[in-house]
Amino acid sequence: MHDTTSASAVRPHSSRRRARLAAIASAALLSLSVGTLPASAAAAPLPTAATAEAAPHLDRKALRSTLDAIHRAGMYGAYSSVRDGSAQWRGATGVADFGSGRPMRPDLEHRVGSITKTFTSVAVLQQVARGRIALDAPIGDYLPELVPGERGRKVTVRMLLNHTSGIADYVLPAFPKLTTNPQQALDEGQFRRLAPEELVRLGLAATPEQPRGTHAYANTNYILAGLLLKKVTGQDPEAYITRNVIRKAGLRHTYFPRTARIQGPHAKMYESFFGYIDPPRDYSTYDMSWAGTAGALVSTTSDLNDFYRQLLRGELIGAAQLREMKKTVPGHEPGPGEELVLRYGLGLYTLKLPDGAWYWGHDGAVFGAGTLALSTEDGRRQVTLGYNLMKYQRFDENNEPLPSEIDAAIIGHATTALGGTPAPGDSPVPQRLAVPEQMAPQARSAPQARVTPQARVAPQAR
Repeated sequence: MHDTTSASAVRPHSSRRRARLAAIASAALLSLSVGTLPASAAAAPLPTAATAEAAPHLDRKALRSTLDAIHRAGMYGAYSSVRDGSAQWRGATGVADFGSGRPMRPDLEHRVGSITKTFTSVAVLQQVARGRIALDAPIGDYLPELVPGERGRKVTVRMLLNHTSGIADYVLPAFPKLTTNPQQALDEGQFRRLAPEELVRLGLAATPEQPRGTHAYANTNYILAGLLLKKVTGQDPEAYITRNVIRKAGLRHTYFPRTARIQGPHAKMYESFFGYIDPPRDYSTYDMSWAGTAGALVSTTSDLNDFYRQLLRGELIGAAQLREMKKTVPGHEPGPGEELVLRYGLGLYTLKLPDGAWYWGHDGAVFGAGTLALSTEDGRRQVTLGYNLMKYQRFDENNEPLPSEIDAAIIGHATTALGGTPAPGDSPVPQRLAVPEQMAPQARSAPQARVTPQARVAPQAR
């Protein structure tokens, strides 16, 4: 059992805690992608809800059991949509609001983080098809004032979309107090407006994690992709994506929020920040200008299944553009004895689950909310899962992530939903989903905090 460390205990004069937070913050928040799965914790079952159509191809009992396992492992609440052809199943488990006990529902709207990147990439590839953008042209040809010099000449549009640009992430520079007091950093940023050009400047000024040509996930790439869309279309990029991607796909509950609030019914979204925000705090109300075309979308699990099915069937972009989208680079460098389990394309990746099969999709994370969307290559079998408690990981004295029951439960549900056979309980979880890929090599020391699902929840930040 680890001692609980609250955010209020993190003081600027505490050099050890400051260094610990700096290492974790700079690593964990380099991406909006998932990788912030909660640590295992025992919890009494809370109310569940599930709905299903007649689905002879889907094992409804197994789906319900594996979804409930996520909550039993310590997640406040989760919801899932699963499809096999025309057969569908939707379920929810746990609570949408810890304080009131309001149960989770499968139709709630949700901040989906970096899944936004797939939408942005589709929009860029539509312009590639029209001849307005060339994938292998330097970004400086389009945005010379914003990306001047060698970077403007050497970084191509393709490098932005597959994260091989060698450009750093802007998140830590945009939230510098994350290294000293995470709750204060998030509270102060709750209603702050950030221009995309400012986010790009912060990313360009930061130190890259990897040299150009090597995959290193950075949100700056997709803010630049949005500004590229603005340059070639003359339209606000969010408006362009809405008209030409979201509406084209017929999605009814997917949108870029105009205010800090989610429009429709939604769960509260609790952020733990590895135990430094204790008790976890609700950040479902948040100005998402800090994420923009890299991660600001709101959607539902059903909408995301619709989107990825149409995308993988070539209904949103042409066959040539879909082939480009599926040209991948290694998404991580396997350690000794490890295998490559993720390859990243153009806003779309392929992930190997413990059943040995590869699936296409993306994941996403924002403060308090995580999403995973995966499909078979033909789009027939699909799962999208959302949940409302983030950065639950804990680390050992060697800065390695501790095993988490909830990690395994999420992977077990996804594998079952996609028709595979879950691996034994002690099988390793893919590193991409256990912790952010940047965390393991960068962390210098680890928090020894633990937050349990029974902990009191702080009121919404003001």
